Amino acid sequence: YYMLHSIFQPKASSNILAYIKGSETPKEVIVVSAHIDHMGIKNNGGLFFPETGLFNGADDNASGTVAVMALAEAFKKASVQGKAPKKSIVFVHFTAEEMGLIGSAYYVDNPVYPLEKTIANINLDMVGRVDKKHQYSPNYIYIVGSDRTSSELKQLQIDINTKTTNLALDFSEDKTNKMERSDQYNFAKKNIPVIFYHSGLHKDYHKKSDDADKINYPLLEKRTQLAFYTIWELANRNKKLKKDKVFVPQI
Repeated sequence: YYMLHSIFQPKASSNILAYIKGSETPKEVIVVSAHIDHMGIKNNGGLFFPETGLFNGADDNASGTVAVMALAEAFKKASVQGKAPKKSIVFVHFTAEEMGLIGSAYYVDNPVYPLEKTIANINLDMVGRVDKKHQYSPNYIYIVGSDRTSSELKQLQIDINTKTTNLALDFSEDKTNKMERSDQYNFAKKNIPVIFYHSGLHKDYHKKSDDADKINYPLLEKRTQLAFYTIWELANRNKKLKKDKVFVPQI
């Protein structure tokens, strides 16, 4: 007991939310998220993370949190200019994702905005790099979870991409345990349609070498633009997404 108590000390942490009110159906919301935590500073190495020192986490997940802030800024500018989305948008930086999706789990159990009025969750986690699979064709993004609760959402995503950014949408990880590895998982468990954007793992994943100079900024911008167009469509379409599937966790 003493050893466990000395290792696992209770810590206070917070999810950070921002809200843009919808112009027509403000009670309906879209949650746009990224996790704000990383590995922090490690003074003692271990079996799984032997490195010690400061882990900057530029891709995991400063890339996602910066994208969410850019999206919030864009929607705020639209709102100020009289073009507010019809539905409300909640921008969230979740805490404690690296500790087991704790921040998003707390949110869905204690929602600030009712889950029955939550149209979708758009989650960005590691969207700033190019993985080995795509090193010769970097104009891509992985799309995970888009058909887990709504078959309509996947086709909507394909159509929006074709009209806008024309990224190569890679759905190959859609049926793997990648769905369970970030915050959209907790929304999917509540039968809320989700899209998880990410650009894949790389040699700097969870290492001190995940630094800002390795981010592909033009690609990060383009992927964020795809998220914007997708959120814009979801926030302004008159009909809700059809929930014609039930998400079944794989773990």
